[in-house]
Amino acid sequence: MTPSTAELVRVFGRIGLLSFGGPAAQISLMHQELVENRPWLDEQTYLRALSLCMLLPGPEAMQLATYAGWRLRGVTGGLIAGALFVLPGACVIAILVGLYAAYGDLPLVQAGFLGVKATVIVIVLQALRNLSRKALTDTQHRAIAGLGFLAIFALNLPFPLIILAAAIWGYVTFDGQPRAEAITPAPKVTGTFRTAAFWLLIWLGPLLALTLTGQKLLSDLGWFFARLAVVTFGGAYAVLAYMTQTVVDKYHWVSTDQMIDALGLAETTPGPLILVTQFVAMLTGQMTGGASLAIAAGAVALWATFVPCFLWIFLAAPYLDQLAARPRLSAALHGITASVVGVILNLSVWFSLNVLFQKIPEASWGPVTLPWPDLTSLNPAALLLALLAGLLIFRFKFGMATTLAIMAAIGTGLHFV
Repeated sequence: MTPSTAELVRVFGRIGLLSFGGPAAQISLMHQELVENRPWLDEQTYLRALSLCMLLPGPEAMQLATYAGWRLRGVTGGLIAGALFVLPGACVIAILVGLYAAYGDLPLVQAGFLGVKATVIVIVLQALRNLSRKALTDTQHRAIAGLGFLAIFALNLPFPLIILAAAIWGYVTFDGQPRAEAITPAPKVTGTFRTAAFWLLIWLGPLLALTLTGQKLLSDLGWFFARLAVVTFGGAYAVLAYMTQTVVDKYHWVSTDQMIDALGLAETTPGPLILVTQFVAMLTGQMTGGASLAIAAGAVALWATFVPCFLWIFLAAPYLDQLAARPRLSAALHGITASVVGVILNLSVWFSLNVLFQKIPEASWGPVTLPWPDLTSLNPAALLLALLAGLLIFRFKFGMATTLAIMAAIGTGLHFV
C-alpha cells in the first residue's frame, strides 16, 4: 500500500511528536505505526531496514524513519519522514535552551522531567519486549542477543565489533537452501555516484561557506558535529564520552555541569538523543552572542548532524533488497538484528540505573567492569514514579502520550511535597 503525501505527513508527524524514550521506544513506536496498525511495511522489510540502519553511522531510529519514508514514496517521502522525526524535538530543545539560559537549573521543570524519565524506563521495557518477540525467533538468535548484551555491558567492547561478529556468525552458520527467485537488479553505479556527490555537496557546502566567510564559532561547531556524525555508530551513547571531552576540555564551549544538564534535557524530549548536539551548540551561541547567535548555532548543529543521515540512507537503501535476496547475507542481517536487541537492553539498563540511583560506582573483576549502584543512593520518588508508570502502561493500557503527560504532572506535584 502506497500512502498519500498527506497520510505520510500525518503519520510521521505523530511519530515525531511521540518519539520519546530513546531508540528502543522509537523503533517500537514505528513498528506499531508502520507494520501493526497499517499495511505500509511488512515484518521482514522492517527488520532488514533496522539491521541496515544499525550498520550506518548516526541515529538509527531517525534513519529507520527516513528509510520507511523512502520505501513508501521515494526521496520525497524519505525527506518528509526524516525531517518530521527530528523537528518536534528540535523545537522543544530550542525552547529549553532559552529557559535554561534564563532560569538556570529549573528545579520545578526538573521535577516534571523526573516523572518523564521514570515513564521512559517502562516505555523502553515495553519496547524491548515487543522487539525481542519479533527478532529473537530461535535459540541461536536469543544467544546472540545475550552475548551482545554481555559484550557491551560487562566487557565494554566497541559496538561495531559486536555487530560485525553477529553478522559473521549469521553468515557462516546459515544452513538453509539457496533461494530460487532472481536477485533484484543492482542500482546503476553512476546513479550511486551522483547521489553521493549531491548529498556531500548539500551537507558540507554550507560548512565550507562558513569557514570561508570567517564565521569561526559556527564553523568550528559545524565541522566538529560533522565529524561526530561520521563516527556515531551504535547511537548517541557510543560517542557521548568523546563529545563531552571535546566540547568541555578542548573547546570550552560548555562546562561539565552544563553538559550533564544538556544530556538530561535531551533525554526527555521527543526525537533522537543526539539532539544534545543542538542543545550544546545553542547554549554556546547564547553565552557567546545572545539569542541570534544561538539560533544560528542550533541550525548549524542540526544541519551537520542530520543531513548525513539522508546521505547514508539514499545511498544504501536501493541495495537493501538485493542484499536480502542472498540467503547468507540475509542471515547476517538477522544476526545483526538479534545483537541489536542485546545492545538496546544495555542502553535500557544504563538508563534505568541513572534514573533510579544517584551514585553508580563501577566494580571490576579482571576484564569485566560493571556499574554497581550504591543502594543507599536510591531515589524513592523515581522508583515510585516508575512503578506507577508501569501500572498505567501494562495494567491499565494507557497510551504513551497520556502516560507521559500524567507522570510529568505527578512529578511536578512531588516537587511541592
